[in-house]
Amino acid sequence: MSRSTTTVCWVSSARYCEPLDAASARKWQLLAALSAYDFRVVGFATSLRPQRFHEGARFYLLPLPPTSLLRYLSMFKLAPPLLAFLALRHDAGIIVAQSPFEGAIGAAVKRFAGVFRRRIRLIVENHNNFEEDLFMQRRVPLEALYRRLMLAAARYAFRNADALRVISTSTAERARHFAPDLPQARFMTFSDTDVFRRTSRRAPVDEAVDIVYAGLLIPRKGLHHLLNAFAMLEQPRAQLRLVGKAENADYAAALRKQAGELGIEARVHFHGAVSQAQLAQFFAEARVMVLPSLSEGLGRVVVEAMLVGTPVIGSRVGGIPDLVRHGENGLLVEAGDESALAAALARMFRDDIAAMGERARAFALDYYSPEKYVDGYRQLFELALERSGDDSP
Repeated sequence: MSRSTTTVCWVSSARYCEPLDAASARKWQLLAALSAYDFRVVGFATSLRPQRFHEGARFYLLPLPPTSLLRYLSMFKLAPPLLAFLALRHDAGIIVAQSPFEGAIGAAVKRFAGVFRRRIRLIVENHNNFEEDLFMQRRVPLEALYRRLMLAAARYAFRNADALRVISTSTAERARHFAPDLPQARFMTFSDTDVFRRTSRRAPVDEAVDIVYAGLLIPRKGLHHLLNAFAMLEQPRAQLRLVGKAENADYAAALRKQAGELGIEARVHFHGAVSQAQLAQFFAEARVMVLPSLSEGLGRVVVEAMLVGTPVIGSRVGGIPDLVRHGENGLLVEAGDESALAAALARMFRDDIAAMGERARAFALDYYSPEKYVDGYRQLFELALERSGDDSP
């Protein structure tokens, strides 16, 4: 490694496997082009077997426990010594923590390295409403205690950070609440958008009948509201396709039961997790993509759908209004308002939406590219390395 190369240690609860999936491989291949930086990633493997390999970055993967509680405990027990070893062994200049909670680990390692007179900059990323999203996603035992611990960890991370990465107006505002004086870089989470850019529509958008949702099947995504709104839609040919992993099995089962009770089960299709190429095909056959979230950091799938020329209906929450311009490239509704959502669906079938689809694609092409993503990290690293000041708590 060149003397001028800065080691960047990445800590995240993301799961990786060898070889990397196509999207992850593309992401780390692109970041590896930042030749001034050498990346080392602490995350989870996809099994109980720890892994270490090199593919764009050097990965050091913890064994994956079977439950979310054990994963959190493993992250906070095993990641700190591993991250500290890597940071000191390779003279790291930057630690990137991909949430405020992993940020607490990064902050502790930064402080520990200071004992050895090592100056490490800490970047804390904020991708969502970290104070509430977990509790909107699933039931958490001892919720009040859990909230206090999470908030304490986040505050410790922000207090020791040197720069912040955010993805939307809402995440920027929330991060600024905790760290008003820290520099921020704002750019979308990674998407291998080339596959969406290359995908051609099977039929003009105004001839399609599919309504597509893409994302995890969890309560925070508001799919129970979408089913009720779809049942109100007077378009018997319309098909609702729910594309994504059943992260919350009980909720997914409840959605199937709800569809049956509403008498729409023959027109509601559960497709599970799919590849990016398959997702692009779903969007290419859709009339509209719907993201009815109750909370959302940004909504990467909005950009992906728009790249295929598909307009979007989204909730007016989080970062979705950063992407969906009401009446131009899609429609916005209040979160949880089933009547408004049904009316928006009806409008998509009533209006001439060809021009809306064209504007959606033009917006997405301008908003994001993998090259902009890489440049975002280049600027973020520069912000962190330029940071100077007192490291005292």
